[in-house]
Amino acid sequence: MEELIAKRYVKAFKQDMDIVSLENAQEIFSTLAQSFNDVRFISIIQNPDVSKDQKKNLILDAVRSANSSEINNMIALLAEHNRLDVIPAIAEVLRKDVASAKKVYQGYVYSNGDIDNSVIYNLHLGLSKKYDSTIFLTFVKNDFDGIKVDVEDLGIEINFSKSRINNQIIEHIVKAI
Repeated sequence: MEELIAKRYVKAFKQDMDIVSLENAQEIFSTLAQSFNDVRFISIIQNPDVSKDQKKNLILDAVRSANSSEINNMIALLAEHNRLDVIPAIAEVLRKDVASAKKVYQGYVYSNGDIDNSVIYNLHLGLSKKYDSTIFLTFVKNDFDGIKVDVEDLGIEINFSKSRINNQIIEHIVKAI
């Protein structure tokens, strides 16, 4: 639900912005979103005894150095409509929009075994070429029995499970008999 609300705000917010301004706004909102990890900050934002103006001024003080009327207006609008808690979702929507505009994406390779850097590099090259983008891959060791490649922003998920491959081989042999 928050993501849908954030998309509406971002759509209006980014209408007259170039990519550099959009990147700057994304950095600012990402920094603000990190504040929402602090329990004390959340308690202030969600406290009904703290006025809208006090909440707005708290956040505006945090972004004062950006000196951006667009960001100040966005924060004022969010505060006016009691939507300051949507800031983390706005940061995520902006991050996705910047990635899409620049065609640069972050993905992950999961496996329970070690994977050579050359394999990850070849996956990076292949996916980048196929999707006409730059895709950076990071290896994450976990309990997945096989290899799984996930680039969430592009909707790519490729996996090779050892158990699934074994089952498919058995099915193929049974069909051949």
